[in-house]
Amino acid sequence: MNLDITHLLDSWDYQPGQIVVRKIKGKDGREKLQLRVDLGILQMNASGRPDGKLPFGHETLFDHFLSRWTKYTEAHESDPSGFKLSSEDCGKLQQEAIQYHHRYICLFQLKDYDAVIRDTERNLTVFDFINQFAEAPEVAAGIGQLRPQLLMMRARAKGSKESEAALHSQAIETIEKTMEDIRTYFREQNRPELAEQSGEIHSLEQWCQEIRSTRPLSQLEKLEKALNEAVRREDYEKAAEVRDALRNLKTVL
Repeated sequence: MNLDITHLLDSWDYQPGQIVVRKIKGKDGREKLQLRVDLGILQMNASGRPDGKLPFGHETLFDHFLSRWTKYTEAHESDPSGFKLSSEDCGKLQQEAIQYHHRYICLFQLKDYDAVIRDTERNLTVFDFINQFAEAPEVAAGIGQLRPQLLMMRARAKGSKESEAALHSQAIETIEKTMEDIRTYFREQNRPELAEQSGEIHSLEQWCQEIRSTRPLSQLEKLEKALNEAVRREDYEKAAEVRDALRNLKTVL
């Protein structure tokens, strides 16, 4: 068997500064994602655990720990608070989350927004689990530093999906809520000043401004603009007509 993959690399150029990814069907019939990196190709499953492994017979390591937690609470109904995750447990869960991180970055590049939302929400749930049960709070805090990036990527996927469906107001609402969620995270860490330095917030603010400036106006906004223009020109007859149209529209809405 020839294990040399030079022919694959020669037929697929690496492009510095760009995320170059493609979707293929593997020999097992499952969809795979391939990411071109400078020294080769990373391949991962498009669903399930990215590396395809089944830790302790579970679909993911997180599912294994959820099973352990369920069994513990059943065996200690009177006091389930003794369940803890060691620093090693947290580290393993973080490593698994990094696999999902690589995948949702690839999925976003492919505009598979539903899958990005699936993977980001999965990792957020894992971080909540670690934060609740970590034996060492400082370990949980260290892992939690990735939360703003996760929240931003989920918002990017949701907002892109909404924008492409011409639901621009919903996209703006998604972005604004996410920025507030990130600010809340920094407040909970007693570091509210970091919100002003957050690259995630700055990126979302810029994107929100782009949507506001390029989205088509709603019928209500068009009428409000026409009213302001009529008043500016002192065309009061036209202004009265537009006011009536606005009143009728607001009644319907």
